[in-house]
Amino acid sequence: MKIDKNKNMFSLKGKTSVVTGAARGNGKEIAISFAKNGANVILIDKLLPELKKLKKELKKYKVTTKFFLCDLSSLEEIKDLISKIKKEKIYIDILVNNAGVSFSSTSKIYPDDLWEKTYKVNLKAPFLLSSGLINNFNKNSSIINITSLGAELGFYNNVAYQTFKGALRQMTKSMAMDYAKFKIRVNNLSPGYIKTNMTKKSFSNKTRRNKLINKTILGRLGTSKDLIGTVIFLSSLASEYITAQDLRVDGGYTYKGDV
Repeated sequence: MKIDKNKNMFSLKGKTSVVTGAARGNGKEIAISFAKNGANVILIDKLLPELKKLKKELKKYKVTTKFFLCDLSSLEEIKDLISKIKKEKIYIDILVNNAGVSFSSTSKIYPDDLWEKTYKVNLKAPFLLSSGLINNFNKNSSIINITSLGAELGFYNNVAYQTFKGALRQMTKSMAMDYAKFKIRVNNLSPGYIKTNMTKKSFSNKTRRNKLINKTILGRLGTSKDLIGTVIFLSSLASEYITAQDLRVDGGYTYKGDV
């Protein structure tokens, strides 16, 4: 498809996107934004009722929508997912590795089982999907890894989440080097405090919430919709000379001084 870059730099029409953790939260909003902008959407999650509901919701955008059930903590299920995508000859323009888990613990020694669960979903799954589908990417494709403030900053009681988000951030740079020859760009999107199920506890605690707002330059916490502009940018030809980068969508949280 020939594209007039001057008129359609941000166009996603006719592209095919894959979003992990698509059933709710940031992943759901990202999937909706792709459909709104004309991209076909492949939804990946383990939550069947939510996937069915979202697929029905996306019908009104008149794009092709499929979903695959997959528990991203399971190596066998990831292998099966990759096999199905290959068998159906689905060729990808955009992969958003959004799925993530977070398990805080106040134990003196962080539990080994929580460490392993976090590793499998937050780091191993993005690696396996990106590398396993390498031959299914079209030229000028984009991989977007969703990292976190925890990839750079230290927080209490969640060493596994911060460790593997930090590792994902670094893996992106290595992948960008390796995948450039395949015409695939790889970047990080690092959200700030976004209202999702994962952050519900922080948002519902008024003292904690006000503290976070005070730490944010823009003076408010984020919503999933705040991520969409950056996702569209990184998915489109508007960012075709951008790879291996960390784009923070955090309202200035990372850089605010004098709190």
